[in-house]
Amino acid sequence: MVKEITRDIKQLDHAKRHLTTSITTLNHLHMLAGGVDSLEAMTRRRQYGEVANLLQGVMNVLEHFYKYMGIPQIRQLSERVKAAQTELGQQILADFEEAFPSQGTKRPGGPSNVLRDACLVANILDPRIKQEIIKKFIKQHLSEYLVLFQENQDVAWLDKIDRRYAWIKRQLVDYEEKYGRMFPREWYMTERIAVEFCHITRTELAKIMRTRAKEIEVKLLLFAIQRTTNFEGFLAKRFSGCTLTDGTLKKLESPPPSTNPFLEDEPAPEIEELAMEKGDLDQPKKPKAPDNPFHGIVSKCFEPHLYVYIESQDKNLGELIDRFVADFKAQGPPKPNTDEGGAVLPSCADLFVYYKKCMVQCSQLSTGEPMIALTTIFQKYLREYAWKILSGNLPKTTSSSGGLTISSLLKEKEGSEVAKFTLEELCLICSILSTAEYCLATTQQLEEKLKEKVDVSLIERINLTGEMDTFSTVISSSIQLLVQDLDAACDPALTAMSKMQWQNVEHVGDQSPYVTSVILHIKQNVPIIRDNLASTRKYFTQFCIKFANSFIPKFITHLFKCKPISMVGAEQLLLDTHSLKMVLLDLPSIGSQVVRKAPASYTKIVVKGMTRAEMILKVVMAPHEPLVVFVDNYIKLLTDCNTETFQKILDMKGLKRSEQSSMLELLRQRLPAPPSGPEGSSSLSLLAPTPEQESSRIRKLEKLIKKRL
Repeated sequence: MVKEITRDIKQLDHAKRHLTTSITTLNHLHMLAGGVDSLEAMTRRRQYGEVANLLQGVMNVLEHFYKYMGIPQIRQLSERVKAAQTELGQQILADFEEAFPSQGTKRPGGPSNVLRDACLVANILDPRIKQEIIKKFIKQHLSEYLVLFQENQDVAWLDKIDRRYAWIKRQLVDYEEKYGRMFPREWYMTERIAVEFCHITRTELAKIMRTRAKEIEVKLLLFAIQRTTNFEGFLAKRFSGCTLTDGTLKKLESPPPSTNPFLEDEPAPEIEELAMEKGDLDQPKKPKAPDNPFHGIVSKCFEPHLYVYIESQDKNLGELIDRFVADFKAQGPPKPNTDEGGAVLPSCADLFVYYKKCMVQCSQLSTGEPMIALTTIFQKYLREYAWKILSGNLPKTTSSSGGLTISSLLKEKEGSEVAKFTLEELCLICSILSTAEYCLATTQQLEEKLKEKVDVSLIERINLTGEMDTFSTVISSSIQLLVQDLDAACDPALTAMSKMQWQNVEHVGDQSPYVTSVILHIKQNVPIIRDNLASTRKYFTQFCIKFANSFIPKFITHLFKCKPISMVGAEQLLLDTHSLKMVLLDLPSIGSQVVRKAPASYTKIVVKGMTRAEMILKVVMAPHEPLVVFVDNYIKLLTDCNTETFQKILDMKGLKRSEQSSMLELLRQRLPAPPSGPEGSSSLSLLAPTPEQESSRIRKLEKLIKKRL
């Protein structure tokens, strides 16, 4: 029923809609026909101002007739519009050619209103028309530049590169005054002129530098690069870089912020106008813009010639290292006092300051292969510094303690007879150790900075691990020298201990002279080393640990040489051992006004080692009868018990071989069986070899220790 009622209404609605569409289309057709006629007439009269408005309207109206292109009359009007556009494009190009001829540099006195309106029309026409106008104008505007700075002109060389940039700055000012209002603002004509100038300059400079490559010196190269980067910075302040195409140079990304103090933003090294005369190429001035879209647009041409800069830095660093060596010889080792001794050598800071300047300067020139080449140079002279300045100046060890007599060693002197490092030499070793630590830390930071500066694709080629290992070796050598010196100073006292007639000791007294001698050497050396390593506390701890690991096994070895020993002699040795144990526990803070608790790692080593020495003496003091009790007592007191140690203890007691054999057999019976499996590699597994094999292994170990020390 509803459909029946509304059927006629629907027909009326359709009719109305079709009628409205028809009227609108006829009106558009009337406007299009009239517009095309007017467009053709205005084009002939060069009324570009009116044409710009009319053409846009005609094109908007023509969009409504795309679905009617099958009608001949509509298609004909569309073709007339296209023909008018083509004619307008050719006519406008001809007008610009007449106003700005390609040949010659003659220009009109001021902007033309006709051409200004023509540019508005070009905005609506095919984009190629606009591009052709821009191209012709820029080419004509820069034609004078190509003539003035031809390759054969004196002004074209690098030493007068400033004149190129001064010329374009004048041209940009001249353009703004004469033609600034002629072209639409959205054409960015000033920036386009500057960018085209940069492309031409890069090409021309590259060509002339290839021709005259032998004439390029590092000062001249840096002068030209600095002036060029300054100009690129000027462009970044003046323009946005929106006209740069994808094929030109990518916009730089600002590096991420860093908390590393070595990686703070570095000021760009400016080159003063008199740099070529003064040779001072490293004056820091204003910082480089972090995101300059014009960076490298001209200066890219210098990259193939940066080998001149790299070779120069190689030479400069070589001379710097030689000067460091000469200065060290002239000034001598650090003065023997806690204020100067152990301090980082000044030459180290000078080297890394120079490195930072080179790195920042090179990163401004290029972040590609030249940075890798510079890194190789850095590696070379880091190694040379470690060898020539640090390792080369470490005092040499001597072994002249063999001619000393036992009587002289037992005298409570200041140890002047013992061949040992002087106070100056100890300060020098500590200073070299501190310098090597500084170099190690700073080299790691340098590696991080280089990786930040270089292109992402080249980061894997930045690796200073070898150089860091070299400085670690210097540190280890320095600590070892300090340990050897103190160890060697204690050797005569330990030798004297083993030569004493311990079976003739009749009563227990104060600590023996050899203990006093050891303590004296410790009190002489350790405070000096500690004060001079105050800034590198962890390495002083390493020194203490290495000395304990060296001295205690040597003391026990000499203890075994004290034979035969009486009961009273063993008591005296036990007293001496306890005295040494207390001194060693106090060694890290001995002679210090500030008593600081020794590191737990060090205390553990001393307690374990010296307790073993005390246990050995307690076994020696125990009566050897009954045999079972003696053997059980030995097993209980010495956790690392074995037949070899037991044999030595029996020798210290002065027992005969016939007595020893039965005791050794009893020990073998009483010792627990070694555990099976991988756990069998504990101390008890030493029981597996025969006594002869065990003795051979101990002798080899002693030889290795002696050879190492």
